[in-house]
Amino acid sequence: ELSSQKKFDEIKKANQAAAKKLVEDQFSSSSEDDDEDAEVKQGKILAKTFTIYTSQTDGDASELERTRQYMNEAFQSGAMTCLICIASVKRNQAVWSCCGCFCIFHLVCIQKWAKDSLFLVSSPLTDDDFGKKDYPWPCPKCRFEYKRSETPSRYYCYCGKVENPTVDPWLVPHSCGQICEREFKPPCGHKCLLLCHPGPCPPCPKMVTTTCHCKKAKPVPRRCSAKEWSCRLPCGRTLLCGQHACENACHAGDCQPCPRVSKQLCICGRQTAERLCASPQWQCDQVCGKPLPCGNHTCEQVCHAGPCGDCPRSGKRACPCEKSKFTLPCTEDVPTCGDSCDKVLECGIHRCSQRCHRGPCEICRQEVEKQCRCGKHTKRMPCHKPYLCETKCTKIRDCQKHQCRRKCCSGNCPPCDQVCGRTLGCRNHKCPSGCHRGSCNPCPETVDVKCNCGKTVIKVPCGRERTIKPPKCKQLCSRPPTCHHSTQEKHYCHFGRCPPCRQSCQKTLACGHLCPVSCHDEALVRQTGLHQSAGPWEQPSEPAFIQTALPCPPCEVPIPVECLGQHEVSPLPCHSANPYSCKRFCGRLLDCQNHTCMKECHHVTKLNSSADGKKVGLECSQCEEECTKPRPSGCPHRCVLPCHPGDCPSCLQMLKIKCHCKLSVLYIECLKLTCADLKEKEVLISCKNQCPKELPCGHRCKEVCHSGSCPLNCSQKVKLRCLCKRLKKEIQCSKIQEGQVSLECDALCKEMKRKAAEIKEAEAKAAIEEEKRRQQAELEAFENRLKGRRKNKKRKDEVEVEQSSWQKYKNFIMLPMFGVAVVMVAW
Repeated sequence: ELSSQKKFDEIKKANQAAAKKLVEDQFSSSSEDDDEDAEVKQGKILAKTFTIYTSQTDGDASELERTRQYMNEAFQSGAMTCLICIASVKRNQAVWSCCGCFCIFHLVCIQKWAKDSLFLVSSPLTDDDFGKKDYPWPCPKCRFEYKRSETPSRYYCYCGKVENPTVDPWLVPHSCGQICEREFKPPCGHKCLLLCHPGPCPPCPKMVTTTCHCKKAKPVPRRCSAKEWSCRLPCGRTLLCGQHACENACHAGDCQPCPRVSKQLCICGRQTAERLCASPQWQCDQVCGKPLPCGNHTCEQVCHAGPCGDCPRSGKRACPCEKSKFTLPCTEDVPTCGDSCDKVLECGIHRCSQRCHRGPCEICRQEVEKQCRCGKHTKRMPCHKPYLCETKCTKIRDCQKHQCRRKCCSGNCPPCDQVCGRTLGCRNHKCPSGCHRGSCNPCPETVDVKCNCGKTVIKVPCGRERTIKPPKCKQLCSRPPTCHHSTQEKHYCHFGRCPPCRQSCQKTLACGHLCPVSCHDEALVRQTGLHQSAGPWEQPSEPAFIQTALPCPPCEVPIPVECLGQHEVSPLPCHSANPYSCKRFCGRLLDCQNHTCMKECHHVTKLNSSADGKKVGLECSQCEEECTKPRPSGCPHRCVLPCHPGDCPSCLQMLKIKCHCKLSVLYIECLKLTCADLKEKEVLISCKNQCPKELPCGHRCKEVCHSGSCPLNCSQKVKLRCLCKRLKKEIQCSKIQEGQVSLECDALCKEMKRKAAEIKEAEAKAAIEEEKRRQQAELEAFENRLKGRRKNKKRKDEVEVEQSSWQKYKNFIMLPMFGVAVVMVAW
C-alpha cells in the first residue's frame, strides 16, 4: 500500500508540473526564447561544420549557400519529409540519401520502394528470363536509377564512413561529425573539407596555380573549382581550314569553325560558289557524265572526286534468280535462265514456284491450316492472310484489377490503359497515373504553409500541411499592446496571444522615482481556496492561474548613505535608506596615540562642533594594552611603561652574549650594545684572547678574538727543501701557500745526481753480462747431452733387422683407404 501511494504521489506531482508548464507556455514567450536558443545552437553547429572550409577561403562562405540550405532543412522541425510515407524524418530514425537529388527517405521506406519497383519491372518476364538481367530501381523523386546490388541494407551517415551514427545534439542530424572526404564533382583530386553533411559538397576551395585556356598568360593562383579561366586575349590557334587563325577571346575546348567566306570549287571542279571557309568540300547538282572505260555508257554519279570506276554492267553478271552467271557485253541485258525462282516469299515459309523472272515475287497463295493468335481456333486459308478470331482475352492485366478484353490476344497483354484513381498518401488527391500494381508514386503537388501575418510562406509536400510547424516569420507583430504602455515590445510574428510585456514599468512611486521592473499589468497569479473539497476522499483540483495587475514593488533605487562611524558611503535601496553599521572596527585613534578603537562601527558624539570627525569620542573604548612600540635594534626587552604616547625610556638591563670565538660569556649593558656602531660592537664582543681557529695551512690563527673568517697570511716559519732533499731553508708559511718561493738544486746536487745515474747504469750492464754467461753455459750443457743420444742411436741401427715389404708400405696403403671410408660415411 505504501509503494502504491508513493507512485500515486509521484504521478500526481508530475501531472501538476505538466499543467503548470502548459499554463505558463500559454501566457509566455518561452517558445520564442527556445527558438532563439535553438537558432544560436544551430549557428554554432553550422560554423563548426564550415570551419575547415572557410579557413581555406579566408572566411568566404558564398559557395556554401546550397549546402547551408540542406543543413537548415535538416535542423528545421518537419522540413525533412519522407516522400514515400509522407512523414517527418526524425533524428533517431535510420535514413538513406539519394546521390542524385540528395533527398532523404526512411531506410525502411526506400527498401520497400526498391523491392516493389524491382518486382513490378520483372513481373512480366517468363520464368526463364527472370533473374538473368539486373533491372534497376529509380529514386522516388529524381528517378535516378540504381542497380539491384545498390539497394540500401544498412544505415550510414552522409559521408558513408560510420554505420549507425549516434544521435548527438551538437552535430547535424544523421552526421558522424568527421570530415566528409568525399571526392568533388567533377573530380579534381581533392576531397571535401566540411564535416559530414547532407546535400552536395561545395566547390573545391583549394588554391592551385594554373594558366589560361590558350596557355599564353603566366600561371596564377586560383581556386581549384574555378581554375579554368580566360585571359581575354585573342586565341590565335590555327583553324581547321588551315588558312586563318582563331580571333575569339581565349576560350576552352576546340575553336569554332572558321566564320570567313571564300570562293570554293565543288568536288568535281565544274562550279564555283561563295561558302564558309570551314566547309570547303561541297557537291554540285550536276551528274558526272564522263564516259566509262567501256566506251558505251557514261558515269551517272552526281559530282564526285577521283576516277569514275568500271562500268557496272561489265564482268560476270547473274540472272534474276542468281543461279546462273553469264559473261556478256555491257550493251546486252542478262537473260533469264529458265530454272525455277526458289526465292523465299514474304511469309518466310514457302518459296517462289515461278520460273526465273525479273522484278519482285508475288504474294504466297498456298492454302495452309492456320492457328489464330490466341491459339484457341484453326482455319484453312491463304498463307499471306492473317487469322484473328473473335474471342476476347479474359486474363488480368499487370495492374491485377482489370481484364485484357482484347480480341484474339496472344497472351502478352498490353499494360492497363485505365487511370489508377486511388487516393494518394496526402489524402487530398488521387493518383493520375495509369492503373498499376503496388504503391502509388508520392503526390507531386506542394502546399503553402503561412505564418500568422501571411508574409512568410514555405512550400511543403501535399499532406504535410496539417502536421508541419508554421514557418518562423521575421516580420514584427502588429497587434496593439494590452498593458499601460503606448507601444508594445518588438517581437516577431506569432500565433496565439502576445508574450507578456517586458518593458520597464516606469510608473511614479511614492518616493518620486520611477518603477524600473518589468511591466506587471498582466502577471500570472495562482488562485487558491476557490473550491472546497466535499471530504478527504476527493482529490484536490489542479491550481488555477489568472492574469491580474500587481502593485509596484518597493523602490530599489540606490541612495548613498554614510555608516554610523563615517567609514564608508554605501548605496542602499531607497525604501531602506537609513544610517547603518558597516560591521567594521571603529578605528579612531585612542589617547595613547598607538591603538585604535576596536568596537564595532558605532555612533560617536562630537565634543566640539569644530573638531575633526575622526577624533575619539566618549563611546569609544579605553586602551589597556602594554607598550608595543618597536625597540632599538638588538634590544630584546620590553618597555617597562604601559601603552603611552612619545618615545620609550632607555633600556638599562644587562645582556649575556658569547664572544666571537664562542668560548667566553660576556655581560654588556643593553644600551651600550644597541647604541654602538660596528667597530665598537666588534671591540665589546671580543674576549681579548688568541683566536682558537685553525688556518687552511694547519697552523693556529695568531689574531685576537675576532668576528668573521681568519686572515690567510700565516706568519709561521716552515722548512723548505730542494727536490733532492739535500738543501733546506726556513720561509714564512703564507709565501709557500701563495707559491711565491721555491728552492732549486745547486751544482753539487746535480753532480751527485749524475754519479748516482752512472752507478745505476754500470750495475745494469753487469747484470746483462751475467745473464749472457748463464745462457752460454746452459747451451753448452744441452749440446753435450745431445751428442750422447746420437751415439746410442747408431748402435741401435746396427743391430736392427731388415723390415718386410708390408711393414715398409702399410702407411701408404692404409691412409688412402681410410680417407675413402671417411668420405663414404660423410656422403
